[in-house]
Amino acid sequence: MEEEIIKKYKKAGDISKEAKKFARKELKPGVRVEDLADSIEKFIQEKNGGLAFPTTISINDIAAHYAPDIKDPLTIKEGDLVKVDLGVHIDGYIADTAFSVCVGEKSNELIKAAEDTLKKVLKLIKPGVTVEEISGLIEDSVQSYGLNPIRNLAGHSIERYREHGDLSIPNGRVPIKEKLKEDQVLGMEIFTTSGEGMVIESSPGLIYRFLQARPVRLRESRKILELISKKFKTLPFARRWLKNIGTPIRLQLALRELVEKEILHEYPPLRERSHQPVAQAEETVIVLDKPIITTKIED
Repeated sequence: MEEEIIKKYKKAGDISKEAKKFARKELKPGVRVEDLADSIEKFIQEKNGGLAFPTTISINDIAAHYAPDIKDPLTIKEGDLVKVDLGVHIDGYIADTAFSVCVGEKSNELIKAAEDTLKKVLKLIKPGVTVEEISGLIEDSVQSYGLNPIRNLAGHSIERYREHGDLSIPNGRVPIKEKLKEDQVLGMEIFTTSGEGMVIESSPGLIYRFLQARPVRLRESRKILELISKKFKTLPFARRWLKNIGTPIRLQLALRELVEKEILHEYPPLRERSHQPVAQAEETVIVLDKPIITTKIED
């Protein structure tokens, strides 16, 4: 990988580390999730980072993909298990990282299992290691805590301006012999639960990504497409970022038109199927003989 590209990955990672520290300080009982997400995203942009995807704040049995809505009433409460997943890019080179906090508690077994398992996985990462080896390690490590991994969630490769690449590394053992390659970039994430270990789609969808251009009828749909071409491109964006486009009803109609015409892909929140709490830990790593973990805050 060219040194200039590595520098961009590292810069995105450095901003993400600062953003995680900022988010931890802001995360407290009584804070509205919309205000927390807005403040994290503002912090990233003030550090001259681009938003690789909407900040998601997923609570308790919501495992992922909860990007607060416009005027979202949801508020963080004492005892909530909160997952903050944030993304930064520099010229399209992405840092993807996540952490969990159980509000008001100093320790939590789900969080410990996720963080410890991620540490083990990161030590294993190098060219030639197979998906089977990594997924097996994840399953064995999480189950050693008497917990389950979320088997239908996965770590993933990352490409320029593309948060989820073609490689998937599931949280449960799979017999896939595909090997990691030098210079691959991974968003390596672990999800743990005391529940069944599967997620299902919830509602409403709050995150979108552009797929293809097609004719549209609504004026608000055309405005959204114009904004995508200027600002979001192929990166995911939140409905909350479109609050100035029309009335709430017209905005919802436009988004529905764009999804139904397969111009946008909609990402609904993901809920643990047995409604048990979920923890998450994620870092971005460049696969080399001596891997570079761009997002890890040193102990």
